[in-house]
Amino acid sequence: MQNLYQLFYHSDSVSIMERSETEEIKGSMLIGIVSDTHNQRENLAWAAECFRAQSILTVLHCGDVTHPEMLRALAGFEVYLAFGNGDNATGAMDALLKRLNPANQAADQLTFFIADKSFLMMHGDRRAGLSRAILSGEYDYVIHGHTHRFRDEMVGNSRVINPGALGGVAYEPRSAAILDVGLGVLSKISLDE
Repeated sequence: MQNLYQLFYHSDSVSIMERSETEEIKGSMLIGIVSDTHNQRENLAWAAECFRAQSILTVLHCGDVTHPEMLRALAGFEVYLAFGNGDNATGAMDALLKRLNPANQAADQLTFFIADKSFLMMHGDRRAGLSRAILSGEYDYVIHGHTHRFRDEMVGNSRVINPGALGGVAYEPRSAAILDVGLGVLSKISLDE
């Protein structure tokens, strides 16, 4: 019998917890979340492998990919990309994402539903727009990047998530996140540097 594995965050490292197939995993809908990769191809590849190990099919990228070719690391996923202030080649990024998977979406700001939950995703460099989205209470999840700092908090009716950064200035250890939308469980995964 094949085993399922779940990554979970513990003490700034990734651990693996084995779960038997016989355990119930009702409501499980895992998505991967990354941001601020800033051309760190190896770090994005690491996050993609973590997601593949969890059989994740959908990845949210909160922007600052920087170079379009970086997105090739996300081949095989359905990708939602919010362009960041460091993403100057937005047309090339959008075109490459569409070639990888016609269902992929890219824009400055995206709104969508996953597992009956409403999402708004933006990079976060436009602080007034981010604050308005959070305070509106219109979204179950507001996902952003830009600060290079992990964030997971409830603000009114909205859960605000920033997965941290995989590149650029390192205020904290490099990180990404896995969200179980069905269960509302967020796991931070950190890359040991």
